[in-house]
Amino acid sequence: MTDKRPLLRAIFDAAVAAAHPDKILRRHLPPPPRGRVICLAAGKGAAAMAAVAERHYMDDVGLSESQIEGIATTRHGHGVPTRRIEVIEAGHPVPDEAGLKAADKTLKLAESAGEDDLVLVLMSGGGSANWIAPAEGITFAQKQQINKSLLRSGAPISEINTVRKHLSRIKGGRLARAAYPAQLVTLAVSDVPHDDPATIASGPTVPDPTTLKDAAAIIAKYNLQIDDAVRQALSDPRNESAKQSEPAFVRARFEIVGRPRDSLDAAIRVATEAGYEVIDLGADLEGDARATAAEHARLALNAQAQGKRAAIMSGGELTVTVRGNGRGGPNQEYVLALVEHLADSKNISMLAADTDGADGGAGSPTDPAGAMADARTFAKMRELKLDPEAYLDNNDATTFFEATGDLVVVGPTLTNVNDIRVILVD
Repeated sequence: MTDKRPLLRAIFDAAVAAAHPDKILRRHLPPPPRGRVICLAAGKGAAAMAAVAERHYMDDVGLSESQIEGIATTRHGHGVPTRRIEVIEAGHPVPDEAGLKAADKTLKLAESAGEDDLVLVLMSGGGSANWIAPAEGITFAQKQQINKSLLRSGAPISEINTVRKHLSRIKGGRLARAAYPAQLVTLAVSDVPHDDPATIASGPTVPDPTTLKDAAAIIAKYNLQIDDAVRQALSDPRNESAKQSEPAFVRARFEIVGRPRDSLDAAIRVATEAGYEVIDLGADLEGDARATAAEHARLALNAQAQGKRAAIMSGGELTVTVRGNGRGGPNQEYVLALVEHLADSKNISMLAADTDGADGGAGSPTDPAGAMADARTFAKMRELKLDPEAYLDNNDATTFFEATGDLVVVGPTLTNVNDIRVILVD
């Protein structure tokens, strides 16, 4: 079998390149205001997006240094050099003290905006964890604990964000409240299925359709153990998120500048040009990584039985219900589950990786983005007597793929449009 690893990597790289801020942001930037441009950015692409905006307004438009300021809060290791906009690196997926301080500074800068100013909010995936501003009566430690519990529960990102929004002073439209009466423009790189503005980074600048009652129901659904202070906060009307009728949204505009669908289309073009018949499963897949892999393995075996040269491709964001104590993320778990189902198959290769460059992990820039597998993986697995099912049961895909040498490590990509998954059937 011809080595398909370079093609798998080219497919993934095309998806990432299609969503990079250097390529997509500049044409969407609004005209300069009479007053200041106040740039407030959060997420894994925050620093890169802020740098593009800064170059545009200072170098292309000619604004003076006194007319532009801001704060970009991004994941540790995702910072880039800027001149006027302060870059703060903070924790993700679990918030840390740096994110707490950054959110406070961001809110104060937004509150300083006047009618002649433009508050330019640049959002990307990871913003929910980067901007951490607990509601009154909730400690940072309590917010961290509920965040960890939600991530381990297997809840989809939309439900996680519903809870986050009702325990925050910045999410759920509250940043828009702080920026009023300034002009507010939000440009976002979407990392959520179906590109819901209220879900991207927990919707700090858009009206929130969810309620305190919804958040409490999610806590009950997953039987999460919470402190009394958190329970009280979720029943306090003062913690209700911002709604469409509020004045904060009169001068607010929201635009998505990068979508998972755009990146999946770029990846599909590479596979098509390589001669594959693409089976496009969509850019918005959700669900359990292990169960989804079982479905996709069946598709691959059916395609092979029909003599097809096929590329089974998808985006979206899968989840893992953590039962073990191993290391990994949804992309690695997905590939390991494919290995379990396809280990006796010939001429099938696969890759799944997160376009932000990190799949689970401990928040380090060197965390793997995902994993790939092919006949070499199957041979190594047998040589080392590795049992995929045992590693899956312990949620320990990283250790498995470290042993076989199949981790995909790319480092911070400075964008985030969720996952890219591809199975090549030859």
